[in-house]
Amino acid sequence: MTTSRQPKSAPMPVAIPPAMIKELRHLLASAISDAKAYDVPGLCRRLNLADGDEQEAFSSKYKYAQKRLVEVSAEQVVASARQLAAEEQHFELSEQLAKIDELNGPAVTTLTRRRLIALFEGRPLAREIDDMELIRSLWPIASMRAPHPSDEASLEDYLHRHTVRNDDLSQRDVLETLGILSCSRAHLFKFLAAVTAPDAFSGNEQVELAEKIDGLLRADGYTLALAGRISGSPFYAVRPAPTGSPADASISATLAAFDPTQVHARWTMAMERRASEPAGAITLARTLLEDVCKWILDQAGETWQEADDLPALYRKLAKVLKLAPDDHTEQVFKQILGSCQSVVESLGALRNKLSDAHSPGPKRARPQPRHAELAVNLAGAMATFLVATWEARKSDPVSPTTAPGSSATGGKKSA
Repeated sequence: MTTSRQPKSAPMPVAIPPAMIKELRHLLASAISDAKAYDVPGLCRRLNLADGDEQEAFSSKYKYAQKRLVEVSAEQVVASARQLAAEEQHFELSEQLAKIDELNGPAVTTLTRRRLIALFEGRPLAREIDDMELIRSLWPIASMRAPHPSDEASLEDYLHRHTVRNDDLSQRDVLETLGILSCSRAHLFKFLAAVTAPDAFSGNEQVELAEKIDGLLRADGYTLALAGRISGSPFYAVRPAPTGSPADASISATLAAFDPTQVHARWTMAMERRASEPAGAITLARTLLEDVCKWILDQAGETWQEADDLPALYRKLAKVLKLAPDDHTEQVFKQILGSCQSVVESLGALRNKLSDAHSPGPKRARPQPRHAELAVNLAGAMATFLVATWEARKSDPVSPTTAPGSSATGGKKSA
């Protein structure tokens, strides 16, 4: 038997379900049988399968390939399939390989896929080009079988008849027929990139569709992110969504030690909702800082009013913790503490503009996950700083310092 150099393959999953290997054997045998009968033995040898003669291949190309595939391990079936897919275009074979590669990663659930499909109910897949043109760029519908029962020779004929000539298929029917509910993540992401490309939609319609898709994908751990621009227009690609900022763990630890019930619970909820409920997360970000301010003021024996908003609470706390810019002589610390005050005031403004605390009205900007990420991370960082400053002042309440958190002597008191 002759051997050939194998293409670089993706890492094998821990265990491939037998049904997937069985289907891969079938698809690989079908792909091999597309070759001329006299080429099949040589092709099998090149794919590291057992040898045979042309007469057997002339009898049945599919059975010739299938007989040799059942004799080899799952690993060899996958390796042979990868080699053939690298050399020739076989859509279904490549799809099965992609699904095997994706066994180790987070899935895009059927529920999310149905919600993605629902975005196109009553609207085209593309505005700038014809739907069929976009579909042809993603699926080889001319060579794919029409769904059973159907009189059409190909899926392209079927879709043309029921979307162009008769218009009796809904967009949901079209996308489910194409396999959006069951296709590989790789192909789903390719589809989502295509429908948000500038040659599909433009202007606000493109951006709004991309934002809606991004919101749905984030529930499963993915994001449709800006990938670049072409001729001045944005295009997008699906990527794994960030799982949180590097500071999440340290903020959680600090707030849990300070108050494991109300304050830490508020922070946890805000983190969890950054992607799925940005408006609610922004509301929680402000409430988190209000909680911290009130708790520290209570512990310091200071009073506050129920009507006090966040800026008012922070001003009172800043006096207790010596965080007002005028409490320090060094210009750099004046600037830092002035910026802290601006952050608190800006969080209040962001919450009023983008959170779910008020009716959005017809023209209110809609909060996106990136807005929530900013608000929650800023609130977490400020809350941690306030708690740490309070803990430092409790342990050394009379130590004069020159910088926030410093133990050096000289200058005015600070945190």
